[in-house]
This record gives sequence, C-alpha cells and structure tokens, in this order.
Amino acid sequence: MSKKKQSDEEMEETPIQETETEQEVDLVTELEAALAAEQNRVLRLAAEYDNFRKRSQKEREALYVDVKTGVVASFLPVYDNLERALKQETDDEAYYKGVEMIMAQLQEVFSKLGVAEIPAVGEKFDPELHNAVYHTEDVTYGESEVVEQFMAGFMLGDKVIRHSVVKVAN
Repeated sequence: MSKKKQSDEEMEETPIQETETEQEVDLVTELEAALAAEQNRVLRLAAEYDNFRKRSQKEREALYVDVKTGVVASFLPVYDNLERALKQETDDEAYYKGVEMIMAQLQEVFSKLGVAEIPAVGEKFDPELHNAVYHTEDVTYGESEVVEQFMAGFMLGDKVIRHSVVKVAN
C-alpha cells in the first residue's frame, strides 16, 4: 500500500475507535446510573420493611396491653366484693381468714401482671387518676385533697384501668 492509502485507513480507524470508546463510556455511565438507582430502590425497600417491622411490634405490644387491661378490668368487681367482705364483721374467724387469703392472692396476681392500685386518700386530687363524686368543705384538709375513697382505682403501667372514686375537700 501506498503511504497515502495507509494514512487514510488510519484516519478512518481513529474516529471509529473514538466512537467505540465514547459508546463504552456512555454504556458504563448508564450502567452506573442504573446500579445507583437499583441500590437506592433496595435501600428504600429495606427502610420500608424496617419501619413495617417496628410498627407491627408496637401494634402487638399495644394489643397485648389492651387485652391484659380488659382481663384485669373484668376481675375488678371480684376485688370490690372481696374488699366489701373484709369490711364486714363476722364471728367465723376461719371464714374471715379464707376471704383474706383470697384477697391476698388476687393482689399478688395483680402485682405480677404489673397492676398497681392508685393512691388516693391524702393525695392531691388528679382528674387523670381520680373521679370525684363528692366535695366537702373542711378546713382540716388541704386544697383539693382526697379525703375518702369509695372505690379503688387501678393502673397498668401508665394506663388507667379504672379511676379511683373519691371524696375531695375544697
């Protein structure tokens, strides 16, 4: 081949090689963009799953507390009746001792479940914990002080199962 012909061939090959290199760079750039988009999608999907898992756990815990609260609330009339039975006078010491033991056992079960009685007498009236059904004017007591409890109130953790029914001094 002549030199002219050879240089023409080199010139023709050079643009083709550059075009192939540009195409390869474009292809690599597109692949990197697609990979980044896919990684972003996977990260978002993982975050959504983690949020779903946490939300489901909270819902299960809330449901557990609600069910436990419902069960405890259904035993409160039994507690009230045992309390009334203990306030009654009786000549039968064995009977009284039996009722006392049942009450102690019920209080132990409540304690194991995390149920606590709401303190009332001598405490400052709190509408979140107490239900005032009677007000009295008495200078011997402080302002808004609970002076008598008619029915015990109970809490499970921070949740009130039943408010204490009380008499408040103004």
